[in-house]
Amino acid sequence: MARAREASRGGSAARGRKAPRSAQSKAERRSTILAAARDVFAKRGYHQATIDDIVAETGVARGTFYLYFEDKRAVFSDLMDRFFTTLTMAINRIDISPSATPVAEQARANIRAIIGMCLADRAMTKILLSDAHGVDPAFDRKLATFYDAVVQLLTDSLRDGQKLGIVADGEPRVMAYLTIGALKELLYQAVTLGLAEESAEVLTQQIFEFVSQGYLRVHPREPRAKKAR
Repeated sequence: MARAREASRGGSAARGRKAPRSAQSKAERRSTILAAARDVFAKRGYHQATIDDIVAETGVARGTFYLYFEDKRAVFSDLMDRFFTTLTMAINRIDISPSATPVAEQARANIRAIIGMCLADRAMTKILLSDAHGVDPAFDRKLATFYDAVVQLLTDSLRDGQKLGIVADGEPRVMAYLTIGALKELLYQAVTLGLAEESAEVLTQQIFEFVSQGYLRVHPREPRAKKAR
């Protein structure tokens, strides 16, 4: 009787241990489909890519695809949501408190994080910059919301910088648009030309010099505070 109870408990424990493996297998399969879809979209473009292309790249049955995603639009949206989140988390608002890291170093770190991430995932960067717009009105709104959030973050940082005298006078939102526009074009050319991830440092320095010669008024290590009037 005791052995039977132990066996029963052992069987329950074994079944309990199998559940996480099953869940992990599903998570891995979903990730595999997403990775394959990312490569297909990068090669063929969203509108030319088909579900058949994705399942062929993944090596799963078409029915398996539908267990995880409703359609091509759903897998594309999932990919972009993940990329948006990763990019947004990489950007930090500039901290202007006296104890903070020098502003120039914070600005450089933000630029480096964005460029490094985009070069590390060239497929998603290409999709974002060349294929994401025009999927459908709902997705265009999502894309606009993402860019608006990035613009607002940079605008707020530039406005804070103007208060300290480390950013030139002018409309901070216009400066934000100019900066993001330059960065988008640079990233598009970088992924199109196939620049290696090691190029991130050189590109970071180029962008940093661009903004330093434009609106940024800081030495690379010594931000200048505005004098009291």
